[in-house]
Amino acid sequence: MTAKCLMLDVDGVLVDGRPCDGRRWDSDLLEDLGLSPAVLFENFFTAEWNDIVVGKRELLPTLETVLKRLAPIVQAKDLVAYWFEMDSRIIQAVLSDVRIARGQGIPVHLATNQEHMRVEYLMQTMGLRDEVDGIIYSAKARCKKPSSEFFAFAEQTTGYRPDDLLLVDDTLTNVEAARASGWSAVHWDGTKKLSAILQRSIG
Repeated sequence: MTAKCLMLDVDGVLVDGRPCDGRRWDSDLLEDLGLSPAVLFENFFTAEWNDIVVGKRELLPTLETVLKRLAPIVQAKDLVAYWFEMDSRIIQAVLSDVRIARGQGIPVHLATNQEHMRVEYLMQTMGLRDEVDGIIYSAKARCKKPSSEFFAFAEQTTGYRPDDLLLVDDTLTNVEAARASGWSAVHWDGTKKLSAILQRSIG
């Protein structure tokens, strides 16, 4: 199957970890903001994140409510700013291959589970708006990978048929779901160059 358009995952593929060293964004959260990553994960990401990432709830008000209970001295806007900045290392080898692909006329869209504020940060602050043709994301789709609805939304938004689309994603369940929806899909583990994947899969 030969695809015509690349759908590229963000976290773990194009963007990964802290700009200074590539470690997890919350590696020094306790030292820097006095908030335990484990406690934040349990009380926010496990309990609240799913509704946020599919657009049912807003990030800041939800996080503010959680922080009032966990760490009243930490402001939601400050934690979000810290999080986004510390999770913004662009993988330059992948970005370089994206630029080459687009230079060869291959459309590249980001396909990612994100909420609205981080999408704005990725596209505007990090400059990815100038590097890709668009972004398909869960909060706008009102559903997330690996649901079939997400892939249908991507098709509707871009105008491509399922067999026109190639997903490169580091989560195997997303890859399997894309294939079940009729897409081509490759599981990203960082061992192959994006350009090599595209050379095999894009016509």
